[in-house]
Amino acid sequence: MKLKKIVGVLAAIGIAAPGVAMATNGMLMEGYGPIATSMGGASMAYDNGAAGMANNPATLGMMPSGTSRLDLAIGGLHPDIDSKVPGANAHSGGDAYYMPAVGWVKKDGKLAYGVGVFAQGGMGTEYAANSWVSQGINKPSRSEVGVGNLIVPVSYDVSPDLNIGGSVDFVWAGMDLQMGMNALQMGGLAAGGNLTMGGPAAASPAFGAFFAGGATSVGYFDFSNDNDFSGKANATGWAGKLGMTYKLNKQMTIGATYHSKTSLGDLEADGASMKMFMGGTDVGTFTGKIKIVDFQFPETYGIGIAYQANDKLMLAADYKRIGWANVMKNMHMTFAASDGSLTMDMKLPQEWKDQDVFMLGVAFKATDALTLRAGVNIADNPIPNDYVNPLFPATIKDHYTLGAGFALSKVSEVNASYVYAPKVAVTSSAGYSIDHAQNNWQLMYSHRF
Repeated sequence: MKLKKIVGVLAAIGIAAPGVAMATNGMLMEGYGPIATSMGGASMAYDNGAAGMANNPATLGMMPSGTSRLDLAIGGLHPDIDSKVPGANAHSGGDAYYMPAVGWVKKDGKLAYGVGVFAQGGMGTEYAANSWVSQGINKPSRSEVGVGNLIVPVSYDVSPDLNIGGSVDFVWAGMDLQMGMNALQMGGLAAGGNLTMGGPAAASPAFGAFFAGGATSVGYFDFSNDNDFSGKANATGWAGKLGMTYKLNKQMTIGATYHSKTSLGDLEADGASMKMFMGGTDVGTFTGKIKIVDFQFPETYGIGIAYQANDKLMLAADYKRIGWANVMKNMHMTFAASDGSLTMDMKLPQEWKDQDVFMLGVAFKATDALTLRAGVNIADNPIPNDYVNPLFPATIKDHYTLGAGFALSKVSEVNASYVYAPKVAVTSSAGYSIDHAQNNWQLMYSHRF
């Protein structure tokens, strides 16, 4: 069966297409799988189940030989976002996003292999049509970005102490956007060389009048299908991972991993529109194709350590570097009207910074069946205040995590995690401020056979 057909089958049963994942470490999840997530995301140097293929594929080799494991999971991300200007507050109605995941791994001798589907990350907001974000045109303001992976991992035991692993990842991305931009903002982009327009419409008196209207003239970009599992603009591509673990002694293991930058095609949406409003009145609509040019998820690399202090207590610590600066310098969007009347090439500056993430976790085996976990995920905000946008508020910094695992039998167990991300408040030089907090959770059933 071809790879795209496999993705289609999984999507049909509600697994392959993750809903948008609200921003956590930038646009990446704070942790993959509830075992790692409940330990602050630390995952590079111990067995954390099939989610290891999304974290460090070498950890899959820590499974006992001759066994298989199936993990079925669901996660919920619940952001709380307020975007404010003096005298007005816009609350984002995008407060619940759900992401299924599945992973299967088999260990046969020195070789471990498997397949799984995981949401990699994303972000999203939804503001009412009468909010200040719509700039007086009575249209909803909305963004959704989601990136998912179909992962095929392999791990090999080079020696009793050394595991190496890697994966090939089939990646898909989707985006919805409903965004208003007034003529002053568009003119500022043009003055900075970030907006060019062509075609007969761009040279018409109507466009001259539009730009002369300043803040009362608003261009509205709309490509959205309101589908929880796929954006209007979408693309597919590839990525990969490498990883290793090394057992220093009976108690201490180190791990390291590298995740490549994605290689996605341009996100494309037919039937997109660009509307022109003057004084709140619709004065023209152009319909055609929008492209988001070279939208990618970043490379990451990191190192971690796990310390088994005794039979009941394990400590873990990871460091990860996320290369946002290479992929989020700007959002590059092009538009071409179907009738050839208008072309547009626009870059919205983002100027994200690379992000350092420190993850600390503890696991305590309270009984033979019950394991308790806790952790912290400490990061900086990758978005400079001058570039933060109400539609793209990926500003969360720290996460505090709790979780537990309970063995139902010798071959099955459930694991759960809860994450609290305190409010981060930022103020843009454009005069608005954004408050962003989160409550997230994951639940997983595992079966060994």
